[in-house]
Amino acid sequence: MGSAAVNPGAGWTWGYDAYAPERERLVETLCTLGNGRFATRGSAPECAAGTTHYPGTYLAGCYDRRTSLVDGRAVENEDLVNLPNWTLLRYRRLPADEPAGEWLTPDSDELRHSTVRLDLRRGTLHRGLYFQDARGRGLRVGHTRLVHMGDPGLAAQRTTFHAYGWSGEIEVESLLDGDVANTGVERYHHLESRHLSGHRTVFAPGGVAGLSCRTGDPGHLIALAVRTDTRPARPARPARTTGTSTGTGQLYRLPIARGRTVRVTKTLALRTTPAHTPGDPLAKAVEAAGEAPSFPALLAAHEAAWQRLWEEGELHVPGEPGRVLRLHLFHLLQTLSPHTADLDVGVPARGLHGEAYRGHVFWDELFVLPYLDLHFPDVAEALLRYRHRRLPAAREAARRAGRRGAMYPWQSGGSGAEETQEVHLNPRSGRWLPDHSRLQRHVGSAVAYNVWKYARSTGDQAFLYGEGAEILLEVARFWADSAERDPGLGRYRLRGVVGPDEYHDAYPHAAVPGVDDNAYTNVTAAWVLARGLDLLRELPAARRAELRERLALDEGETARWDDVSRRLHVPFHRGVISQFEGFGELAELDWEAYRAGYGDIRRLDRILEAEGDTVNRYQASKQADTLMLGYLFRPDELAALFARLGHRLDDGTWRATVDYYLRRTSHGSTLSSLVHGWVLARLKGTGAWRYCEEALLSDVADVQGGTTGEGIHLGAMAGTIDLVERGITGLEAGPDGLRVAPVSLRQLPRFAFTLCCGGHRGVRLRVLPGRLGVRVPAGPGAPLPLVLPGDRRFTVPPGEERWFPL
Repeated sequence: MGSAAVNPGAGWTWGYDAYAPERERLVETLCTLGNGRFATRGSAPECAAGTTHYPGTYLAGCYDRRTSLVDGRAVENEDLVNLPNWTLLRYRRLPADEPAGEWLTPDSDELRHSTVRLDLRRGTLHRGLYFQDARGRGLRVGHTRLVHMGDPGLAAQRTTFHAYGWSGEIEVESLLDGDVANTGVERYHHLESRHLSGHRTVFAPGGVAGLSCRTGDPGHLIALAVRTDTRPARPARPARTTGTSTGTGQLYRLPIARGRTVRVTKTLALRTTPAHTPGDPLAKAVEAAGEAPSFPALLAAHEAAWQRLWEEGELHVPGEPGRVLRLHLFHLLQTLSPHTADLDVGVPARGLHGEAYRGHVFWDELFVLPYLDLHFPDVAEALLRYRHRRLPAAREAARRAGRRGAMYPWQSGGSGAEETQEVHLNPRSGRWLPDHSRLQRHVGSAVAYNVWKYARSTGDQAFLYGEGAEILLEVARFWADSAERDPGLGRYRLRGVVGPDEYHDAYPHAAVPGVDDNAYTNVTAAWVLARGLDLLRELPAARRAELRERLALDEGETARWDDVSRRLHVPFHRGVISQFEGFGELAELDWEAYRAGYGDIRRLDRILEAEGDTVNRYQASKQADTLMLGYLFRPDELAALFARLGHRLDDGTWRATVDYYLRRTSHGSTLSSLVHGWVLARLKGTGAWRYCEEALLSDVADVQGGTTGEGIHLGAMAGTIDLVERGITGLEAGPDGLRVAPVSLRQLPRFAFTLCCGGHRGVRLRVLPGRLGVRVPAGPGAPLPLVLPGDRRFTVPPGEERWFPL
């Protein structure tokens, strides 16, 4: 596996050995640096936003709302805001007795060599450039950037210059650019993109320049201050400072000669407050920038913080798959670090790496939280509290829909209101189309599932009995109230929904959107109802009585929960589970003809719409839908769920269902190959590695055709890590300890990782062919219970490592 564009490097390095404008957006995304509070894309410091380059800095939870006129109608969107660009640094040669040349950039004709190196161990980005003019005079430039993992309000960038064959001066301009907009996604260009106003600039002693601005709705005050230090000139004395209405500039002329290194360091302090909070964040940012440590001191503290993270979260897999997995883990930890535990934010589907999906929160925590539960439970709990704080909004959404309980939005942002767009652009046809993806009500089941699994993995009963119970019971109430009894079937039905597939948002020629009885939606709804009843039985009597009174939850309502959980309709056709009622009656697609005609048919919906057709007519799925059930539930759990619903789901039926949808899925989502790889690996099916490998490469090889440059796919990245730790390992942490049931995957024969379990931090598992090693760190805790296949039970005492045959 791998990409020819990527320098192989060591296992802790990701890099590129040549500058290629066509892939620069991809490089910027994959070289983003962050600390869980904010992130800066790995863009070239020399370049402002344009066709090739797109610098961006994003603050977790910083959204702004704007109204755009689209196709004659007013459309409101909430976006994760692109903050002012603090990295911008321009430079040019001033040879003795000659006029100044052009500002140098990676796009200059004088560029002879370029490298990019992302140091995953230390959390730093290095860019190297070598320029040479027609007379052979060379200039080597190196940039090292960090976004501080120790102090989440700081970042820094050090640039070094070396002259070859000439002497004179180098002219450097350190800029703080507030004239930015959200223009990183081409299909959003019709929408309002400017979110910052009220710019104010200041200069302070010590080479400090500051800029503040604000968003509109909701209001955030944002302040950035940059201290520019130069070497050998000290203290910094810019030859000229410029302050415009939207930014600052500090110009330096620094002597340079062969053998003499010139350094310019920009140290950023970022401060934000809600708009109506007393105090001046700009003054605080200026003070913090002026007092920040030197670059070497910042780097040392930053590296130490990353070392602590890797000790708690490291996954070791040999070879190229392991290097890609480490890159995925690096970006997960940058987006959702321990600093995130102090914030009121959710899981942004595209990380803090770009503007696709407008920075919204979907259901991706379903793929992210399993890792965090096992390694950083405080962060997992904080992300669930984000959902709890938005429970009132979910209740209000249900009320407006005529339902009881809580209806979580498909796309969430700052407020918890539904942020899914009402129209979307098909770039292939150029037409704006109605967007019905907000009918993906299954997101509520994902939130409830995450609550239950977090509590079972971590043993955090306090959360489960407190905020978690409120979430889970209100989602259960929504499902029970949404289910309509069909007298003819003698069952309950959930109508007018959209499943994870997303392609099918209506029946052919239907006047109203939605499909009926999506199997994934119905089965997970039944699971939520059953767990709600379990939780009510498990709660301490006082808390149960309190919740029943607060929620006005009587015995009659919970009796309906039980009835619905046993009689929700699950459609079948031709011996397999139907994706939804009527799916088997849709037309078959000529897959080979479309592959021959279009090559890449991942976005089959766009292709068919451009042809004047609709994917609603065909048995064709964008991504794993019904097969998601095999991702969430072990075979015994899934069989028990279907048995509760009155169906026998044996191994043959499930395998037939898997085979059926494998042939009818276009994989238009990065999550699809992940789920297919997981399900096939657990079934020990042929072809599992093909899907696992595609999941590993989905972002690094940009398999979706240009989408990675708009932001990483955080769920897919986290899911590949979880594929190793839980999928292949069959690992489950719960009240009875650690269950492990590995399956053999030839391409990943050995790996190791640490996790939290049974009150122990730093439990280490090593999986080798035919053997499992478990080490429990020394400490006062009890021995760790371990359950292996065949219900073999063991314990591992603290301070010991034990090996078991598999």
